[in-house]
Amino acid sequence: MSSQQIAEEVDLNRSDVQEMTTELRTGIVKRRPGVILSGEVECDEGYVVAGHKQYPGAGLKKGEKADGVG
Repeated sequence: MSSQQIAEEVDLNRSDVQEMTTELRTGIVKRRPGVILSGEVECDEGYVVAGHKQYPGAGLKKGEKADGVG
């Protein structure tokens, strides 16, 4: 539910509801237990992007060329 929906439902100001829900979410995250892995753990592959397919020079510094020769 959005803050606006909650505010309408309980007849409160949206900004007050936003403040309360933010505090609630923060408390939930703080109390969340850490992840403990044991036994056999599987990890799927990850992808590292080294540039942009359609714009190979998009991440280069000024004066560098896409082929690595500056």
